[in-house]
Amino acid sequence: MSKLLLYLRTDTFRKNLIGALIAFVLLFLGIYFGLQWYTKHGVSIEVPQVKGLHIDEAVAALEKADLEYSIDYVYQMDAAPGLVIEQDPDPKAQVKNGRTIYLTIITETPPEVAFPDIIDKTLIEASAILRNQSLKIADTVYKADIARDVVLDVRFAGQPLKAGRVIPKGSQITLVLGNGQGADDIEVPNLIGLSLSEARFALSGVGLNLGNITYSGMVTDSLSTTVVAQQPDTTSGFISLGSPVNVTLAN
Repeated sequence: MSKLLLYLRTDTFRKNLIGALIAFVLLFLGIYFGLQWYTKHGVSIEVPQVKGLHIDEAVAALEKADLEYSIDYVYQMDAAPGLVIEQDPDPKAQVKNGRTIYLTIITETPPEVAFPDIIDKTLIEASAILRNQSLKIADTVYKADIARDVVLDVRFAGQPLKAGRVIPKGSQITLVLGNGQGADDIEVPNLIGLSLSEARFALSGVGLNLGNITYSGMVTDSLSTTVVAQQPDTTSGFISLGSPVNVTLAN
């Protein structure tokens, strides 16, 4: 014990102790300043506003700010492809250089969906089903059928569309609906401006008959007359197959 106390009082011990303290301080300062340099302590970058920009513009802005980026894709109808709709962190947030900024952009390729079975559905039911599948009704076409506003057929790009076929979301389709009139009802054709022979041919072509023929005003040449009035007219909509249509002719 006495030897240890004597050693602690020697110059050698004091020199070793001072050297150890100096080494510890230097090590501490090296670690402290090294970490500051490595992490650039106190140096931050303001995240630029890239939401609302096209992805090319957003990438250029992030690279200029020395920031990394990661992209996620979503599809939205009626939205410009390539548009940045979300960013994280938010604009003006303070981050270190090299930080990854997460972007959500509109994809240019819409996902696909299996077309649902809407045959024999009402127009209201079919509209709701199509809306849930992100599909649009481009047009409705009516044909003779006793079931009014019931889907009889579906067309896509001019071709029949069957349930289960895969088509892009946002596609526009045409619905063929029943008009509620039945197959024996004929839409009244427009005969105005036709000659008598042309009117007779037009009526026979749709299964209707030429009714009473009357003349308006002074007729000098019956062969040059044209139809100036008809009954029933086109505002009547549909009439039964074989019904007569009366015409009035004039020069």
